[in-house]
Amino acid sequence: MESPEKTPNTVVIAVGNQKGGVGKTTNTIQLAGALAERGRRSLLIDLDMTSGATKALRAPTDGWVSSYELLTGSENAEDTIITNDEEEVPLPPNVHLVPSSRKLAELDTFLAQNPWVIHQDMLLEPMRQLRGKYDYIFLDTPPQKTKTTIPALKVADYVVLSAMPDHLAVSALAEALQDIATAQKHANPQLALLGVIVCAVPRPKTRLSRELVGYVERTCINATGGTLKFHHEISRSVVVQEAQRMGRTLFQYQADHPVADQYRALARELEERLTTLKAIANGVSTPMIAEVANA
Repeated sequence: MESPEKTPNTVVIAVGNQKGGVGKTTNTIQLAGALAERGRRSLLIDLDMTSGATKALRAPTDGWVSSYELLTGSENAEDTIITNDEEEVPLPPNVHLVPSSRKLAELDTFLAQNPWVIHQDMLLEPMRQLRGKYDYIFLDTPPQKTKTTIPALKVADYVVLSAMPDHLAVSALAEALQDIATAQKHANPQLALLGVIVCAVPRPKTRLSRELVGYVERTCINATGGTLKFHHEISRSVVVQEAQRMGRTLFQYQADHPVADQYRALARELEERLTTLKAIANGVSTPMIAEVANA
């Protein structure tokens, strides 16, 4: 007699930054693809009105239920998911998607017409319905604070920040760290910064990329003073954009590419970090807390 399938202990991760164009969506998709190779099931929820993850996975942005219906509760959470069984949307194996849509622009109107709905709690019930069905739920958040950012930080277990060498990267990271601290204080004391992915790194490293790495290592630290920057960085390569134009992950498009191996190493590091956190979690409410040090 076969043993029943084990219920996953779902980890909810909000992926973000306060600046657009820093690889946030790319890192979310490629991490999910790398974790799929490790046998993990992931759900991506696209909370960005620009529909970056939805378009990158070649899913529809119109005519389907979306993260708008998920947030407003007009559909059950499971009914908003595009699975691997949907022939019209050939998603990567073990990766499911709640697509975004332009209807997210109507959230302000919805909240004004439904004053009993608490804005920051809009994802609480959907997450209650979806926990235990996936190993990971990734919340792909918009680059600015919008009506979907705060609910994401309210329900997430962890935040992963994405950064790439850019003159505005430092100020954007500082704002993101402050948002995490505010969410910890007012809405979700268990929320923790799991790590910072530094991506699109040129080889050899430029002065700007070295400065960014140094800033992340100094300011994104845990309670014991250790850096929360992920050790494994992602190199700049056109192969990532080529894969996304095809609606595929690197592991489907060019599995033997060095950048695919970097994402595999990053996925291993992410899971090792989670394992370590679970091992030291007894009696610790926020084992890893983002702190903004004086630069």
